[in-house]
Amino acid sequence: MNAFLSLSNSLRNNFKIVVGICALLFLTEGTYAQQKATWIWYPGDFEVWLSNKMQVRRTEREAVFPPLWQYYSPYALVTFQTEVNIQEPDEVKIYSEGSFQLLLDGVQVYGQPKSLKIPVGKHKISFKVYNQEVLPAIYIDGKYVKSDASWKVTNEDKLWIDEKGKAQQSGTPWVPVGSWNFDSSENKPSGFKLTTKPWNAKKTEKTGTGELVDFGKETFGYIKIHGLKGKGKVALYYGESREEALDSAKCETLDHLSFDGNQPETYTHNGSKAFRYVQVKADPTVKYDSISMLYEYLPLDYRGAFKSSDEQLNKIWDVSAYTMHLTSREFFIDGIKRDRWVWSGDAYQSYLMNYYLFFDSASVERTLLALRGKEPVTAHVNIIMDYSLYWFVGVYDYYLHTGDTKFIKTFYPRMKSLMEFCLKRRNTNGFLEPLEGDWVFIDWADGLPKTGEVSFEQMLLARSLEAMAVSAEIAGENEDQKQYQKLAADLKTKLFDVFWDKKQNVMKHQRIDGKMQDIVTRYANMFGIFFNYFNEEQKQSIKNKVLLNNDILKITTPYMRFYELEALCAMGEQDYVLKEMKDYWGGMLKEGATSFWEEYNPNKKGTEHLAMYGRPYGKSLCHAWGSSPIYLLGKYYLGVKPTAPGYSEYEIKPNLGGLQWMEGKVPTPKGEVAMYVSKSEIKVKAAEGEGKLIIESSSKPKASSGTITQLEKNKYQLTVKPNVEYKVSYKAL
Repeated sequence: MNAFLSLSNSLRNNFKIVVGICALLFLTEGTYAQQKATWIWYPGDFEVWLSNKMQVRRTEREAVFPPLWQYYSPYALVTFQTEVNIQEPDEVKIYSEGSFQLLLDGVQVYGQPKSLKIPVGKHKISFKVYNQEVLPAIYIDGKYVKSDASWKVTNEDKLWIDEKGKAQQSGTPWVPVGSWNFDSSENKPSGFKLTTKPWNAKKTEKTGTGELVDFGKETFGYIKIHGLKGKGKVALYYGESREEALDSAKCETLDHLSFDGNQPETYTHNGSKAFRYVQVKADPTVKYDSISMLYEYLPLDYRGAFKSSDEQLNKIWDVSAYTMHLTSREFFIDGIKRDRWVWSGDAYQSYLMNYYLFFDSASVERTLLALRGKEPVTAHVNIIMDYSLYWFVGVYDYYLHTGDTKFIKTFYPRMKSLMEFCLKRRNTNGFLEPLEGDWVFIDWADGLPKTGEVSFEQMLLARSLEAMAVSAEIAGENEDQKQYQKLAADLKTKLFDVFWDKKQNVMKHQRIDGKMQDIVTRYANMFGIFFNYFNEEQKQSIKNKVLLNNDILKITTPYMRFYELEALCAMGEQDYVLKEMKDYWGGMLKEGATSFWEEYNPNKKGTEHLAMYGRPYGKSLCHAWGSSPIYLLGKYYLGVKPTAPGYSEYEIKPNLGGLQWMEGKVPTPKGEVAMYVSKSEIKVKAAEGEGKLIIESSSKPKASSGTITQLEKNKYQLTVKPNVEYKVSYKAL
């Protein structure tokens, strides 16, 4: 998050190079290349369709519970187009999701051909595809002509056939197509499913008229009934806890199944659920042998890794990684039992944790697109003010970690329209203030005031405007870039003029009707630290008067503990944060957690830990925002973070935080940064880019290769080149 200012400067130097490369790619786009064919669609439409399909699956005690916000739909009619220049004839096979009109060099090809012969030379190929059931998509596969990322698509089609049978067009906006990994004709976008694999129960016990099946840990999938015979009903009561599964009257999810005696002996229920335990109650007329499940998941590689001298911390990392994987599905969702929705605030943290575990760029793109939806903008993302702002910062972070400019260039218009919506909702003072229909969330915290002008929201808006300035420059919108830079600078100045208390040296929380409220909370203060909005004196004051002050409203959700601990790590408090991680996440482990929770209050006892929202089992015991140790340990202990887009430049600043040793891997776009750190030795090997290893040592370190330079007293630097293993001996402070 601290790379905004340096990135803006480096962007100017690199922008001309990027534009030149893109221009070169454009010139060669019409020539045939031996690429793999893939299904293509209007960008963002697959993500909108899939998110609609996924999010309406939420049920509570068999009642449908659809999301609270606006639904968008894919365009029903779009036109795909490409220009080719082939040196020999090609016969392409045509597959389509929807009916289509085909034009070759402006002349209509009648019927719905399954193949097309294309002669030698330059040609323009157009498909106008209609599909209102799913989304229009095509797959074109020839020797030279294939549907791939080089194709263009439009939804505002002004393409028509004139009286002479020739195609005409005017003012049609073409954009790059969308695609993912649907790389065979049979693998259609509409048929997307997550992967499944068999998973047996760990334990089964009799419970009155039924039995309780324990799968050993939190999981997600489809119940299978083996040896099923007879006619009658079977009830399934799911629970993330034993107590929930046994409470058939109040458990959050359940299924009632009816069988007519003609069912197969091995029956797989078609509704996937989250659970660890399942209570099964069958009519006396129904018999079965055993219960298992199909575990449903998104196949992802664990590219990040962490291990240390502290076994409890290792367990915390492992459970964090498992929690993150469970909530990484079609999109990054909040929790697997209750909502199963795409929430922007939750997803933003998932993006960051993903960069240190999977580095799965496609999941970030899908989630960003599902959240943004389409035009027109009529409400905040998820109807939450802060969640619109997290969306902008999420786009910036995606660019910083991946170096991918295509996403921003393609979707910049959607970024701009959402920002215009946000700016129009400012009050006469230039601050965001909730209007009718706006939800200011910030955090689940009793007694947290959210009305009027809240400093936290203004700080997020300033950061979002900085993200827009970077994005506008990438998109070639120079006037927009200047405007957003000025808006960001002016807002930051106003933020400090209004909310910074010069006497207390802290950021106040809230102003109502022009009157500052005498309230200090952690939120704006901790965000300002890792946004690098404060000078060193201000940071130290905030650390002592706010972050380490038990009289300030405490945070009880892993959601905001994420940022609180990040702020402390950014100030070098890794020793303190390590203890906090062990107490907080270790506390959940001591309570029997096999995945991390939506909320944890150490003062609660027993079944109190299961309750939330006024319901005895309302709390999610597998929530994405519970996985933050992945991010903290990767970025602030192993100490790896990008300082230029796509890890072309990065920093390694290890901090043991009281550990005897640690080792791990941090993924980058093209490989990993592998490390080992003890109190006397550091080993580093990286796959790409140029890294700066920062070493704090009481004497000058020695390296197996490269040159160590001194930055200041007890601080040294070594440049890390790709694919070179460095061994450094040093004396820890």
